[in-house]
Amino acid sequence: MRRILLPGSSVSSLPPCRRGCCFGAMNDDNARFLMLAVLIMLYLLCGAAVFSALEQPKERQAKERWAQRFENFTQKHNLTRTDLETFLRSYEEANVAGIRVDTLRPRWDFTGAFYFVGTVVSTIGFGMTTPATVSGKVFLIFYGLIGCASTILFFNLFLERIITVLAFVLKSCHGLQHQRQGVVPHDGRRETSLPGPRDRDRDILAGWKPSVYYVMLILCVAAVVISCCASAMYSAVEGWGYLDSLYFCFVAFSTIGFGDMVSSQRVAYDGNQTAYRLGNFLFILMGVCCIYSLFNVISIVIKQTLNWLLRKLGILCCRCCSAGIGKRLRPRRNAVMPSSTGHGHPRARQTVSIETDAVNESETDGGRRMSGEMISMRDLLATNKVNLALMQKQLSEAANNGIPRPSVSIQNRLNGFSGGVGALGIMNNRLAETSVNR
Repeated sequence: MRRILLPGSSVSSLPPCRRGCCFGAMNDDNARFLMLAVLIMLYLLCGAAVFSALEQPKERQAKERWAQRFENFTQKHNLTRTDLETFLRSYEEANVAGIRVDTLRPRWDFTGAFYFVGTVVSTIGFGMTTPATVSGKVFLIFYGLIGCASTILFFNLFLERIITVLAFVLKSCHGLQHQRQGVVPHDGRRETSLPGPRDRDRDILAGWKPSVYYVMLILCVAAVVISCCASAMYSAVEGWGYLDSLYFCFVAFSTIGFGDMVSSQRVAYDGNQTAYRLGNFLFILMGVCCIYSLFNVISIVIKQTLNWLLRKLGILCCRCCSAGIGKRLRPRRNAVMPSSTGHGHPRARQTVSIETDAVNESETDGGRRMSGEMISMRDLLATNKVNLALMQKQLSEAANNGIPRPSVSIQNRLNGFSGGVGALGIMNNRLAETSVNR
């Protein structure tokens, strides 16, 4: 039995009876979006529970120690609680302006301002430096609007180029492996040495694309190497522990930017201070680009998982519906099953599903006469459309030497990657899992 899609119809990755099941009239994109929202909410709840269990005891101990120190200080220096609280609030205001107990580098000289705008446009936002004037806050709104948009464009262009380079390298390695083994990857048949090996290899590798898992592994290794090298530098120069340095690298490279640990903030460093600040800038730039690319590749794997869950839920839903409805009558062969998009709209766009068997016309007519059923004009026109689609399909396959070439939009919907926007649009048709030939 073959399932043929007429022009203008839509393809669903879930079973055909999905529109009559618990999903209702929801399409794949909306179902995927709803499932992702639910899973993110569950992920947030689990994360909140874990962090609350890990950090809340430490918070309570810190509050108890602070209350004890506060009481001892007021008694030792004969101060009232109100006077000490007023002094501490004044220090908090000075802390917002960049004043600390330890001597730090100036916040708003040219180098400090350059560090600040770098954290703004990269969306890291450590928070150790913030504008205090009204004019500075207003300028930050417009400056950040253009700067963040430009930086996101830069990250997307970097992602496009790193995916292209990785695809070229992996394709070259795959070609070398094919030349050593003499294996055709598509149909699994082994080839012997025939004339024209270059043409044969070029045809074999023409449609090959790297898997998203190989790209994810390479980007993960690159991110780990950059983080380890940067952590070694921060441990030696800043005096942080190596684990704390790794924590800072992830917070900075992923643009989370808590601000509890910030690099390159001292007035002077031992050794070559200019080399350290240049290395800090380069490590943050490479780390942010690498982690951004890794996040977008991981999003493809998450989207594949959502597609798999939707298919599983659709199958279970269809089984439940079939059990509730009971035994259904077997549909007629060569039956055309249009699904209307709404009542009272005869000209609305319809999804026509065609199931064909090798049944001759006399059998169908005999069954129709025995049942006393009369064909309507609508069924007649739909049947003619089916025959025309079959003829067009056969002519197309004959022109392509028997190899059907479905449209790009249909194939994108089949594998769950319908073009996409932003980073997903860049990676569309560049990896095996997002390819129209998948």
